[in-house]
Amino acid sequence: MTHIELNGPMETKDTPPKTTSSLSQKMPLPLKIIEYLSLAIFIGFGIITQVIPDNPKFMIIVAISLATFVFLLFVDIQISQNGRQMAYEDEMQKKAELYLINSNKKIINNPIVPVRQKALKYAADLIEDYKKTRTISRNLYYGLQIGTIILSGVTPILVLVDKIQASDTWLKWLPVIFPAVASIVASIVTSFPFQENWISANTTVELLEAEQEKFVLGITPLYRCYDSINEKEQEKKAKKSIENFITQVNNIHLKQIQETGSILNTEDKREQFSEEAKAVAASDNTEQSSLPISA
Repeated sequence: MTHIELNGPMETKDTPPKTTSSLSQKMPLPLKIIEYLSLAIFIGFGIITQVIPDNPKFMIIVAISLATFVFLLFVDIQISQNGRQMAYEDEMQKKAELYLINSNKKIINNPIVPVRQKALKYAADLIEDYKKTRTISRNLYYGLQIGTIILSGVTPILVLVDKIQASDTWLKWLPVIFPAVASIVASIVTSFPFQENWISANTTVELLEAEQEKFVLGITPLYRCYDSINEKEQEKKAKKSIENFITQVNNIHLKQIQETGSILNTEDKREQFSEEAKAVAASDNTEQSSLPISA
């Protein structure tokens, strides 16, 4: 009963007030209506100016409506960005305070909260960077693969262009251009490890997100700090859990960097080996051609 009485006021009295969420960080409705109305006026009077091009008043209305729409569009984008940033900071604060509910100390003015928030933000920034790397590498890999397949499939069809009596001379260059582009795209795919970067970044994102959840919930011995009755011992374990979390995140990050470096070294060694093999083959052909032919 005593534990319930201690937790009751802490949830209602000691928790900080909630900040404005991203749902309320939107453009006011009157400005939104003006934005859409200016767009409608721009489109409508733009069509009218095509029918009646000699009226300068219509051109002025089109220019004013376009300027109003562009201005309100930028305002809407800025408000949305501010709302997302506030929602992000609010989420980091909630995650930092989640495990501290089990503590006997107050959440407000608790020096552990901002430190946990910074640690979570550090991990979240790394996760966001790896997500961008994953998306870019995946899109490049699939795009280049699809481009190679399409160009390779179209190349045999373009061979028939030589047999067609076409007046345009540029059509005769298509059987040469398409195979060249396909070869360049295929070389880019094989030279840069887009697939390896995509898979490695995806693995790192999963590991970082799992480590973050462990830290937020305190479900592992590394991050469990309120299983002790002594308040000083709890504070000591809380600081140690933050240190352990930063160490684990850095280990995952450094492992990813080392794996990326090993992939690049493997690619360089593979290219160097292929060049040496070509050089050896060329020298063998030269020696064979220089030998005298016996009668």
